[in-house]
Amino acid sequence: MRRKDDIQKAEGKLGVLIPGIGGAVSTTFLAGVEAVRRGLALPIGSLTQMGTIRLGKRFEYRIPRIEDFVPLARLDDLIFGGWDVFADDCYEAALKAGVLKREDLDPVRSFLEALQPWPAVFKQLFVKNLSGSHVKPQTSHLELVEAIKADIASFKRKHAVSRCIMIWCASTEAYLKPGPVHASLSSFEEGLKHNDPTISPSMLYAYAALTSGIPYANGAPNCTVDIPAMVELASQRQVAIAGKDFKTGQTLIKTILGPGFKARMLGLTGWYSTNILGNRDGMVLEDEASFKTKEESKLSVLETMLQPDVYPKLYGGFHHKVVISYYPPRGDEKEGWDAIDIFGWLGYPMHIKVNFLCRDSILAAPLVLDLVLFMDLAQRAAMTGIQEWLSFYFKSPQCAPNLYPEHDLFIQLKKLKNTLRYLMGEEQITHLGLDYYYKV
Repeated sequence: MRRKDDIQKAEGKLGVLIPGIGGAVSTTFLAGVEAVRRGLALPIGSLTQMGTIRLGKRFEYRIPRIEDFVPLARLDDLIFGGWDVFADDCYEAALKAGVLKREDLDPVRSFLEALQPWPAVFKQLFVKNLSGSHVKPQTSHLELVEAIKADIASFKRKHAVSRCIMIWCASTEAYLKPGPVHASLSSFEEGLKHNDPTISPSMLYAYAALTSGIPYANGAPNCTVDIPAMVELASQRQVAIAGKDFKTGQTLIKTILGPGFKARMLGLTGWYSTNILGNRDGMVLEDEASFKTKEESKLSVLETMLQPDVYPKLYGGFHHKVVISYYPPRGDEKEGWDAIDIFGWLGYPMHIKVNFLCRDSILAAPLVLDLVLFMDLAQRAAMTGIQEWLSFYFKSPQCAPNLYPEHDLFIQLKKLKNTLRYLMGEEQITHLGLDYYYKV
């Protein structure tokens, strides 16, 4: 049983470093955290702030709040900084994003205006539909890495930060299949020296973070820390990594409904998903290469979760189609339609239609908060490398190369809570329950 005394205390300021700090997700997260700190709002959607955890036997009725159970950083200790390809301060950026109403932004205006983005690393090849105007002048990979690290060092000095977390909230990069340069740390570092074109901006940020001893969480479907080179680097530097792609709207629904179908042994012939959205993310995904990255992330869920190789008569050969359309009038209020064709007893078909009018950034913001706090906890608990216990938050959870990822939302939640119990030296909950009725 692990000793909770082995976890370093959450002392001092925790720096939150955000590539894409001026985006819809980031500004919604930042405004929300400040509103919660001022007592103006509730942190709805955040497991760390509103969730509970059962401890021991059911008759003991020990159900503390998670924030009271594990030693998380306090919201008042969070200090924010980050990079963006546009120079707008976070108040102006939030207004342009159009997620939160002005009347909800104005009470925290001074806080948001003080958050001025640093020039970002930008390569048009990886985000074809954006034209970055607030970018770093350096051109070589190594110069850009050093520029990122200089920003981090300056931020830490200015705010007397004791430790940091980096979380990617920037746009989806073009699809990239891992190649020889990503296969090992030595190959990657050679690629840095020679400006290998298959090293993306997100990888430069991740390399800068990990070599600075800073945990990195990937909120987009980019190929970033899920390459052997980064896994090796994280192990070498004893730093936590996690990813990828925040699980928000349509995929959240799939990881709720899919396990239900499988639990009841109901078959699936097809699942058609389409989305319309009009924010910056939608504009970026109009590019075929960026869409390919997102599509890979969204398509991976059902195949792994339903295990058609194990249940071929129920899930063998089901058709899964994902469409994303950029529709500017919708802004950040994404609409996702799902047409689901299932079959039951004696093969009789049934149909389910889901129309989810969601707000992507509203769903993503509490995930950012939880990941920041849990990644910091993992680092202080010396749980370095891949943090599979945080799969709950991702569409494409990163796991060990010899494993398949776990997509079932409910299994993910059990794993997360059992990890917290383990960290605090509490008994694991198996839900077996035989000792309530028999002496075993």
